[in-house]
Amino acid sequence: MTADATITAADVRSTALSLPDTTEKLAWGQPTFRVAGKIFASLGDDETSMGVKCPREDRAELIAAEPEKFFIREGHDDHYAWMRVRLAALEDADELAAILADSWRQVAPRRLAAAHPELAAPGPDGPGERGG
Repeated sequence: MTADATITAADVRSTALSLPDTTEKLAWGQPTFRVAGKIFASLGDDETSMGVKCPREDRAELIAAEPEKFFIREGHDDHYAWMRVRLAALEDADELAAILADSWRQVAPRRLAAAHPELAAPGPDGPGERGG
């Protein structure tokens, strides 16, 4: 994939399913991607966006910094640690992989995340920072 190629739903699916112990399940008419039975990503109805886990305290900053890329569905995502990402706004497959890996880490059981250090967050925070 070239840097100017648009990320597609097929890219989301293949990247999400490449993460350890990930399964796909249809829910609410949308493909969802789960680890240990917990959803960490979903494709939007029209497959031009995806939903990912994101701590609520981080959402506002991300949305303010890149509103063309990140957003929430008002009234739906307000009360959840969840946000949306416009696929066309992603820079490349590496950015897609990083976002999905971050979301996966947030729901993966601690032991599973620790068994995959290649998916650790850059910097001092890594897998296992939350329960699971």
